[in-house]
Amino acid sequence: MTVHPAIPQARSIGAQHPRVRDLLTVRKDGAPGRIMIEGNWEHDRLFATEAPIEAFFWCPEAGTTAAVHRIADRAAEVYRISEKLLTRLSRKTRSDGLISIVRLPVWRPCTFRFTNSSLVLVADGVEYAGNLGTLVRTVDAADADCLVLTSRRARPSHPAVYSASRGTILTTPVLEFDDIAEAAEWLRVHGFRIHLADPSASGSYRDRAYDGPTAFVVGSEGSGLSKDWHEQGCETVSIPMLGQADSLNVALSAGILLFEARARKEGW
Repeated sequence: MTVHPAIPQARSIGAQHPRVRDLLTVRKDGAPGRIMIEGNWEHDRLFATEAPIEAFFWCPEAGTTAAVHRIADRAAEVYRISEKLLTRLSRKTRSDGLISIVRLPVWRPCTFRFTNSSLVLVADGVEYAGNLGTLVRTVDAADADCLVLTSRRARPSHPAVYSASRGTILTTPVLEFDDIAEAAEWLRVHGFRIHLADPSASGSYRDRAYDGPTAFVVGSEGSGLSKDWHEQGCETVSIPMLGQADSLNVALSAGILLFEARARKEGW
């Protein structure tokens, strides 16, 4: 007989409970500022941050682990759900019965302070949540200061962003500007040299010095950079294509550019 860990504060709820409807809204990326987190490693990553857990949904029949108690102790609300309801709520083929609603951190442009070693990635018009999450992870890996979003289509609150970012969406600053000119001006005020990643540019990304605050702007997967960015008077750089493809995936391109600049700044 399987013995499930007891969680005294857990309330058993069904499909019509308001919190379940709330979770479904978050699952569909309909609640900006909050994100759905599901799974053991996803919660392990959560424990490395201070992000608040608004609600925790637990299905003991799914074979959950001792992490249940840690999550429950940190969550503001704890609910026990059935296997049938878990199937409806889960985004995974095989769920381990751990789902939380987590509040995303809020980052404000006025709080940033930059140096000559600063790096910023701007993602313009990013369409897919998986790519957005990978961009967040890449910014973290290159020790860049933040990710700036313009003309955003995918939202940081999409559950796929958490998985693709390996949880770094909770610790990597993400700023959003409604206006491209405003984003460009914010970077210029802080002394950034802005480089537009453009496959048609004649200058290679390796021909730059990157000796001050550096920003790269990458475009959407489908249509590339907005013309509004090209109207900002920024210089363009390209990654030479040596095969038949005319461009790289946006996250891969961002990684090449950020790590090249980081290597120059740190003297690798």
